[in-house]
Amino acid sequence: MLDNEIPSSCFVAIDSDERALSASSAPVKVLLDRQVLRGLGSGGDPERGRALAEQYAKELKALCEGQDVVFLLTGLGGGAGTGATPVLGRVAKEAGALVLAFIILPFDCEGSRCDVALQGLEELKEIADGVISLPNQKLFRIIDENTRVLDAFQLGNGLMADCVRGLWRLIIHKGLIEIHFDQLCTLLRGHPSESPFAVAEASGATRSREVLHKLLAHPLLEGGQTLEQCQAVLVSLIAGPNLTMAEVNRITGEISNRCGSAQVIMGAAVDEIFGERLSVTLVAVLKAVDRPTGASASRLIKEEFGAQLLKESAHPRPPSRFVPPPPALPPEQMQRMLAAQQSAQSSRTRKGLPKMRQAQLPLEILSKGRFDKSEPTIHKGEDLDVPTYIRRGIPLN
Repeated sequence: MLDNEIPSSCFVAIDSDERALSASSAPVKVLLDRQVLRGLGSGGDPERGRALAEQYAKELKALCEGQDVVFLLTGLGGGAGTGATPVLGRVAKEAGALVLAFIILPFDCEGSRCDVALQGLEELKEIADGVISLPNQKLFRIIDENTRVLDAFQLGNGLMADCVRGLWRLIIHKGLIEIHFDQLCTLLRGHPSESPFAVAEASGATRSREVLHKLLAHPLLEGGQTLEQCQAVLVSLIAGPNLTMAEVNRITGEISNRCGSAQVIMGAAVDEIFGERLSVTLVAVLKAVDRPTGASASRLIKEEFGAQLLKESAHPRPPSRFVPPPPALPPEQMQRMLAAQQSAQSSRTRKGLPKMRQAQLPLEILSKGRFDKSEPTIHKGEDLDVPTYIRRGIPLN
């Protein structure tokens, strides 16, 4: 990053590892916590890195005072990068700056560092105005089996550096078709989500077509499919004085066709330093994924519940240690039991249900005992001493 295009005075290096920090050529260096950890680093613990950054929050905020934009470049997965970067983003926003985070994620083979990095990425999305991330795993699309480990990491750093330079050019250069700083803020503020990017450069008579090919082949754009999922796309072109309107139209037209209904913000600038080179920087803002509500949410919950039941049936729970498991039967005995059960069920079906019939209970009239000589209770010609079901001839079931 330290080249002639971006002034070195713009860089600040921050780390908890004194040895790694001493290797940086940044003019301003901040070592987090020299006393407790003695400059040996955070030990890969994000909580320790966050605590260290909180101790230096005032100093870090002072570095951001008066700045319109603060770029955060870091690798997630370790202690200092994962834990301290969200604190840096917070204090930079408190200082009134637009915060853009440029993140490199670990390779899948780095194991638990991937989980730590994803947790840090989600936290950073809630703080920064825009997050541009480069998963190192996507580098496998542009490297081969003979690529050395050191070269692979340098390639990822180079891609991220190209993106930072592209946005730096967008902010610094006053273009013929200008993208105002307020437009960049409006595009990124309120959309705290991951923003894919691509930077391509070419020269010669067919440079516009070559730039388009490089953009669509960029690993972060998934062969151009990412553009179909965008809510907004920012495209910045910079070239020498020989930049033609046909080149601008060809590039922006092809990108607009692939973006569908997304908002496309285009800018073009001329800088004599570029000579025959044409550079294009593309930053995309992905559509927010909303959780459905109402009937759609109910249907989604049912589908997820059904999928969970299928998953549980494929992998049954272990038996309880309080209830003994059922005895394991041989396959032949199990088949005989199932056949007998099906035979009994079909037999009941053929016989049908038994017919019900109604009969009268054999009830006898007993003696009244000492009331035999009593006068009967006659009402409207009926002897009320006789039970009602007998007087009215009602059979009892």
